[in-house]
Amino acid sequence: MTGTGTATRYLYVARHGEAPPDGSGLTERGRRQATLLGRRLRRSPLTAVHHGPLPRAAETARLVGKQLGPGVPVREAEEAGDYVPYVPRREELPPESADRLLGFVERIPAEERARGPELLRAATARFTGPADGGEPRHELIVTHAFLAAWLVRDALDAPPWRWLGLNHANAALTVIRYPPHRPAAVITMNDLGHLPPDLHWTGFPPELRV
Repeated sequence: MTGTGTATRYLYVARHGEAPPDGSGLTERGRRQATLLGRRLRRSPLTAVHHGPLPRAAETARLVGKQLGPGVPVREAEEAGDYVPYVPRREELPPESADRLLGFVERIPAEERARGPELLRAATARFTGPADGGEPRHELIVTHAFLAAWLVRDALDAPPWRWLGLNHANAALTVIRYPPHRPAAVITMNDLGHLPPDLHWTGFPPELRV
């Protein structure tokens, strides 16, 4: 992705910590994950933390912000929420997996699918591409698996449907760099180095946990 900004943007992307099945805040494991993510990010020159409006993202961001200190504001952003960023057409998909992928998308509530394009436009405008000004910008977005997957797909300029199948572990760290006049670069993805082994890979389907 290229843009009109004049400074490099570093977008730190994290999925929320582990949540209970009803999504109401975090589990104890999720709170540990969020706290350790915040400690990891103390070494980064973050200027803001943005988070989606749902409790699991808000609590994760609050715990991260607590580790970063009062100088880094924590802000709610509706466009960082949980929604379907793109609904593919059957003809875009590999024939052997089209039924499975479309079936997955259709199980998602219609409201999340309907508002996706509007929210994605807002997220793209706010969080991606080179930044204005003369200094690099470092920001964290605490979001959900779907938007995290889309941001990685977008940075790699992969086909739009390819966000499907990209998975993010709870509280793992992804960093995307948006330099002026050059393509975006995924610096790291699903970095779990700040988490002990017993907190790795929550949020992944069982068959993908290692």
